[in-house]
Amino acid sequence: MNNKPVYILGIESSCDETSAAVTIDNKLLSNVIAGQRVHEAWGGVVPELASRAHQQNIIPVVNEALHKAKVAKQELNAIAFTRGPGLIGSLLVGTSFAKSFALALGIPIIEVNHMQAHVLANFASPVGDTSFDPPLFPFLCLTVSGGHTQIVMVKDYNLMEVIGQTTDDAAGEAFDKAAKMLGLPYPGGPLIDKYAKEGDPLAFKFPKPESPGLNYSFSGLKTAILYFLKKQTENDDQFIVKNLADLCASIQHTIVQVLLHKLKIASLETGIKNIALAGGVSANSALRETVLKEQELSGWKVHIPAFEYCTDNAAMIAVSGYYKYLKSDFATQDISPVARYPF
Repeated sequence: MNNKPVYILGIESSCDETSAAVTIDNKLLSNVIAGQRVHEAWGGVVPELASRAHQQNIIPVVNEALHKAKVAKQELNAIAFTRGPGLIGSLLVGTSFAKSFALALGIPIIEVNHMQAHVLANFASPVGDTSFDPPLFPFLCLTVSGGHTQIVMVKDYNLMEVIGQTTDDAAGEAFDKAAKMLGLPYPGGPLIDKYAKEGDPLAFKFPKPESPGLNYSFSGLKTAILYFLKKQTENDDQFIVKNLADLCASIQHTIVQVLLHKLKIASLETGIKNIALAGGVSANSALRETVLKEQELSGWKVHIPAFEYCTDNAAMIAVSGYYKYLKSDFATQDISPVARYPF
């Protein structure tokens, strides 16, 4: 390796956000995200609509990322892209674009695991950010999103091990399904967080599902919420409206406590006190506040990505790509996206 700066273009298209980012070495020059509001009317992401929107967004988003970074396409050293896990139609758009663009430029491509990239979002920071304090290895990362809930032991940028995960539904899915039961529009997780600020987290008690070891389970909690609401609304059809803030606060409190419980056990069992959050649900204010409180109680050193790096974004893809680039860990042009992509 020479001492010239390395420019990586990162592309993320695993679900319903088209994103592109440019890094110089491990620092961000740009991070552009285009969302898809078309799914709101359907109460969830429609895969076919998502892939069509990616096709419309990919070129403008990449163009804007390069423009904001003030980097010409000829200066790029490699293109990193999300290979999986995710919606196969959405992944195909990002993968195909990355392969064709890299082939035209004569530069390598780097395939990235979306969930590993969420972990490395903790190393995403813009150029000139002197206050940035990334986690030290080894650390534990609680990765919580709409599709995944994992506790990951991170030993190096490219050396990670899942030591606990959900056996059924993800915490983010539990938030969104609970929000739907409460009559809140999609995406409901952020709305539960919003209304919970005005409610009492101890107003209603919901069961905290137990799973073996460091694993999680949230399907039982969803069922318990469903039956509870059904029973209450049979007696009072305005029950949800009257108690919305308390319901949101109680549901959120239960999910956060379940997440924290296993994370504390993982820290005790491994002896690791460097703790990080990642994934879309790491933007949840109650989860952030609870983990930061535990920092004082358990002597943890806590790291939480900036909000823009919590949800799906290309910054984490570009950063992941940079550390794979240093190892010359390149993909070939015959690579295909995969809907399921274990660590």
